[in-house]
Amino acid sequence: MSRLSTTLLVFIVVARALCGQTPEVIAIKCGRFFDGKNLALAENVVVLIEGNRIKDIGTAIAIPQQAKVIDLSRTTVLPGLVDAHTHTFLHGINYDDAVLKKSHQYRAIWAGVAARKILMAGFTSIRDIETEGAGYGDVAVRDAIDAGLIVGPRMQCATRALSITGGYSPYGYAPHVEIPKGVQIADGVDGVRKAVREQLANGADIIKIYIDHRRRNPHGSDPDRLTAAPMFSFDEVKAIVDEASKVGAKVAAHVYTSSAAQTAIKAGLASLEHGIYLDDETFRMMAEHGVYWVPTLMAYMQFMSDPTLSPARKRLMTGTTERHRETFKRALSLPVKIAFGSDLDGRHETAGEELAWMVRYGMPPVEALRSATSVAAELMGWHDRVGTLEPGKLADVIAVPGNPAEDISLVTRVTFVVKDGVVYKHDPGR
Repeated sequence: MSRLSTTLLVFIVVARALCGQTPEVIAIKCGRFFDGKNLALAENVVVLIEGNRIKDIGTAIAIPQQAKVIDLSRTTVLPGLVDAHTHTFLHGINYDDAVLKKSHQYRAIWAGVAARKILMAGFTSIRDIETEGAGYGDVAVRDAIDAGLIVGPRMQCATRALSITGGYSPYGYAPHVEIPKGVQIADGVDGVRKAVREQLANGADIIKIYIDHRRRNPHGSDPDRLTAAPMFSFDEVKAIVDEASKVGAKVAAHVYTSSAAQTAIKAGLASLEHGIYLDDETFRMMAEHGVYWVPTLMAYMQFMSDPTLSPARKRLMTGTTERHRETFKRALSLPVKIAFGSDLDGRHETAGEELAWMVRYGMPPVEALRSATSVAAELMGWHDRVGTLEPGKLADVIAVPGNPAEDISLVTRVTFVVKDGVVYKHDPGR
């Protein structure tokens, strides 16, 4: 054998040995345990992690001698939470200022900060449901997280979102001034097909559309009700869904009204976002077609504490939040699938508060936890890897003090976060 051949053989052997290094083993001793599916919490469960996967779960597991043991016996251990509607590129400033005065680079840096906050709050997977005028920045953030350059949750990205001419902010500027919009504008069947193809080619995982939306100065609008004008036609939505489905991508629709929602349901989309004014017939259609609802309650509640709200705006938001509450309570008695989404404009570290609103409006605490674990994972199509704690799933594990089945607010006090088998947060003093 030549010297070159011998050297090559040694290199191959060493490379194989390095690739075959034994992955780290972690054994988590749980006090209470929620698997993401069952409505009853278990006790004294051990979760065994090997590398980035869950190897075993049970009450009588033999812990390997080489395992790193983490004692969480004073906490409740849960799957990593899933936020199916968030915006890492919004950071709590005036919308027009964000779109028109902040560079895409600045907003991407902010999104990186927000991504870390989201992970440390216990959310290990998210749908970033559009960049609101920051182009394909979410794809860059997603890829940077996947490459280990920054810390954050695993992401599905909706990139630019789609609306029609005249159908999205910013509004109110002189007609001769070309103002960038917070979405990609597309009209007609050919126009929307091209837009979907462009977004998918640039890294979109999902497509978001505005099937209805507030428009500037709607005639005859009710000052105590958020108005929503219809946007895309059935043929346009069907073209969007068909184009996305060619690569297995799902479509999500921002919607307020039942008539627009039913158009989207018939066209075959995957989820309806917000849905403040949905009626029972629409919910029944959603159940029949397997469409998920992401209500995002706290997104509207957060405005109520804004000291700058005018009396008219406060009256509007009061009526909106009351109607949202009534719609949510009705939906609980119907078979519609409700997935967790926060839709926060900044304050991403507080996303867990959405669970408290869901419980306050009638959802049992463990059902609320399911909405933020297994149900949201199903909506994302990631139920084979996240959303539940089961052998073979990705090792996404969090812990909270006390018992969230009795006090759901405890989910806002996450003390332990593992994503992909890596410990990102461990605060044993809490």
